[in-house]
Amino acid sequence: MARMGRPTVEVVLTDEERETLLRWPRRATSSQALALRCRTVLACADGGSNTALVAELGIHPVTVAKRRKRFAADRLQGLSDEPRPGPPRTVGDEKMEEVVVRTLETTPRNATHWSTRDMAAASGLSQSTVSRIWRTFGLKPHLVDTFKLSRDPQFIEKVRDVVGLYLDPPERAIVLCVGEKSQIQALDRSAPVLPMMPGRPERRTHDYLRGGVTTLFAALNAATGEVISSLHRGHRAVEFKKFLAKLGKEVPDHLDVHLTCDNYAAHRTPAIQKWLPAHPRFHMHFTPTSSSWLNQVERWFALLTDKQIRRGVHRNVQALEKDIRAWIADWNDNPRPFVWTKTADEIFERLTGYLNRIKDSGH
Repeated sequence: MARMGRPTVEVVLTDEERETLLRWPRRATSSQALALRCRTVLACADGGSNTALVAELGIHPVTVAKRRKRFAADRLQGLSDEPRPGPPRTVGDEKMEEVVVRTLETTPRNATHWSTRDMAAASGLSQSTVSRIWRTFGLKPHLVDTFKLSRDPQFIEKVRDVVGLYLDPPERAIVLCVGEKSQIQALDRSAPVLPMMPGRPERRTHDYLRGGVTTLFAALNAATGEVISSLHRGHRAVEFKKFLAKLGKEVPDHLDVHLTCDNYAAHRTPAIQKWLPAHPRFHMHFTPTSSSWLNQVERWFALLTDKQIRRGVHRNVQALEKDIRAWIADWNDNPRPFVWTKTADEIFERLTGYLNRIKDSGH
């Protein structure tokens, strides 16, 4: 009895085509769709029937037949996506360039930055078209970021010193990133907090009652992420000296102690300058002025603020300090160090890029 139905298109590969079809699915940049097409063509060339490939690859029989036909006609080029149907573009490259240039180099007459409505009115395009152009080129006029350039005359030397500690720490030594988070307020809301519910976020009153302040001294181990901390009601040289003494007790005697600190006045008082020579294993390394981002403990302070302090409710300082100590103890049960990756030269190169974008930077 004669076999009914359409004849199966035979797939025969050259050695070069087979090698290419085996290589493409292994590339990190290849899509899953392309990888599946390659496997389908290879299976067809190995003599697999459409029915067998449906069970093996989990695709529709029509898809298998389509892949056979397209490969037989267009070979490897037939594996790429065909142009999708749709209307032609109505906004040309010149018009898109005009919108991008106007967004980057001008501002509207009555505002400090463009909105999609203002740009649509100025360019004659629709608001949705302007929005698509901005998304394509990554333009967000409504957003603004902040930065500050250090004017420290020893900026280069200090950056190399601190970054060198992170990337190549000295032997038989510990690197501690030291800082103070001062004026942590114990805040209690004037009414009970309303808990989160489906479709409604947590709600709290905008006003609060002050219950006092405390200061957290912290030293982050750059290698392990562990934190040595101490809470005080003040943040003078007296409290900093006590914290240094605590570090001396907790760090093993056979290790030198390298401290990265900011330029807070309490770190340079005569009392501290007198204490350091009496404890020669302590070495102070100062970050440049206006460069707190170099001190890794500041990143840890940001985590503490975000996860415990900012939304915390505390009636008094004692309750605040109890929660801070509990959070630090939980952190030290599973410490996570911050891995520093930027070299000093990479930092200077990035800074040069900022300076080149600032008119009359003087640098």
